[in-house]
Amino acid sequence: MYVWAEGVFQKDNKGVKMDSFLDGFKARLKKKDIKIGVVGLGYVGLPLAVEFVKKNFIVYGIDLDLDRIKSIGRRQSYITDISTAELRKIIDTKRFFASNDFRNLKGADVVLVCVPTPLKRKYHPDISYIRNAIKAISKNLKKRALIILESTTYPGTTEEVILPMLEGSSLQHGRDFFLCFSPERIDPGNVRYPLSKIPKVIGGINSEASLMGEAVYSVIIKKVIRVSSSRIAEMVKLLENTFRIVNIGLVDEMAMMAHKMGVDIWEIIDAAKTKPFGFMPFYPGPGVGGHCIPKDPLYLYWKAKKSGFRSRFIKLSSDMINSMPAYVVARVKDLLSAKGKKLSSSRILVVGATYKKDVKDLRKSPALDVIHILQEQSLSVAYSDPLIPYLKFKDIHLRSTAITGKGLAKFDCVIIATDHSSLDYKLILKNSKIIFDTRNVYKNINNDKVHKL
Repeated sequence: MYVWAEGVFQKDNKGVKMDSFLDGFKARLKKKDIKIGVVGLGYVGLPLAVEFVKKNFIVYGIDLDLDRIKSIGRRQSYITDISTAELRKIIDTKRFFASNDFRNLKGADVVLVCVPTPLKRKYHPDISYIRNAIKAISKNLKKRALIILESTTYPGTTEEVILPMLEGSSLQHGRDFFLCFSPERIDPGNVRYPLSKIPKVIGGINSEASLMGEAVYSVIIKKVIRVSSSRIAEMVKLLENTFRIVNIGLVDEMAMMAHKMGVDIWEIIDAAKTKPFGFMPFYPGPGVGGHCIPKDPLYLYWKAKKSGFRSRFIKLSSDMINSMPAYVVARVKDLLSAKGKKLSSSRILVVGATYKKDVKDLRKSPALDVIHILQEQSLSVAYSDPLIPYLKFKDIHLRSTAITGKGLAKFDCVIIATDHSSLDYKLILKNSKIIFDTRNVYKNINNDKVHKL
C-alpha cells in the first residue's frame, strides 16, 4: 500500500492516506495551479474548455479532426453554444491551446474525455473512440492525473474497459492516476440552461477520485452531485435519455392513433399538461435527432441484453421513433392522393434540415431521412434551411432553396420538418398548395391547406 509523503506516494503497511493529497489538490484548484486537458472539442468538449479558461485555468484541447483545429486557428467557432466572439476572447487569453497532439497532455493535471460514442450497427455500441483516446492518454499521462470520461457509454465501461487499459500500462489507480465518469448533459442551443447551470453528476472508481472530480467541476458548475460509483454515474445518463425516448415513442404512437380517430394530438397535449401533477408534456415529430436520444438508450439495451435482460420498452420506443420519417412520407402521399396527385410525379419542399429548432446541427436529423425517402419516391425534392446552405450527406446533394412566393407555388406540398424561428410562416401559408406540419407551427390556424402530424 502507499501513503502520501514528501510529494510522492510511498509504500506503507497502514494503507493509503489521502487527506493531505486531496487538500493539496483543492488548494491548487483554488490557486488556478491545475491544468486541464480536454480530449474531443465538439459540442461537449469545447464548451467545457471555454468555461475552464474563463475561470483562469490553462486548458489543452485535443482533437483529431483537423477541420476543428483549423477553425480554432482561424478564430472561428463551429458550434452553436460558443459564438465566434466568445471563442476569440478565449483565444486572446493565451490560456487555451488546441492541437491534435496528445503529447500536450503531459502538462495536464485533469483530463476530460469527450469523444463520440456511435453505434456500429443498430443495437451495437462502438467505444473505439474511447479506447483510442485512452490509449493515447496513457502514453502522455502526468503522474497522479485525474481522468474523467464524459462520453455516454454503457454501465461498466469506466471500470471494465478504461481501468484495465490504464493499469495494463504499468499504472496503478490511486497511485499513478485517478478515474471517474461524469455524464455530459449538454443541450445545444438551450440558453435557459447553459453548461454552468446544469447540475453535474460524478462517480469515481473510488471515493478519492469522486472527491477530486467533484472539486474540479465545482469550479465551473453551480451544483455537483457525487454518486457512489462510476457505474451509477454511467447509468444516470442512460436513464435520463431512456425516459425521453420512451415518452417520445409513446406520444408518436398517440399521434398516429389520434389521426386515425380524427382528433388533434396537439390540442390533447395542451389540455393534458394543465394538470399540475402526474403528467409531463412530450411532443410528436418526424423523428428524433441529435447526439443522445437516437443512440444512448441502445447502449443500455445492448448491455442489458449482455446481462441476460431484454428491455422491451427501449427497443419498442426506438423502433417507433425510427418509423416516423416513413410515416411522414406516407401521410404526404395520402394528402396528395386526396388532391388527385401521385407522389411520384409531385414536387416536394422540406422546410428545415437540422434536428432541432434554431440549432445548426445535422446529427441524426430526421429531416434527412424524410428527404432520402422522398428522393426515392417523388419527382423532385428540395429543402430550405436558413442555417444550412447546402446538404452533402450520403446520397443527398442539395443546396438550400430560398423561400419566396413564386418559388413556393411550384411545389405540390411543403413539409415543415424543423420549426426555425426565422422562417416566414405567413409567407409559406399564403403561397403553398399543401402544408404538412410536423411541428405544430400553425397552431390555432384553421386553413384547409394545413395538415398536422
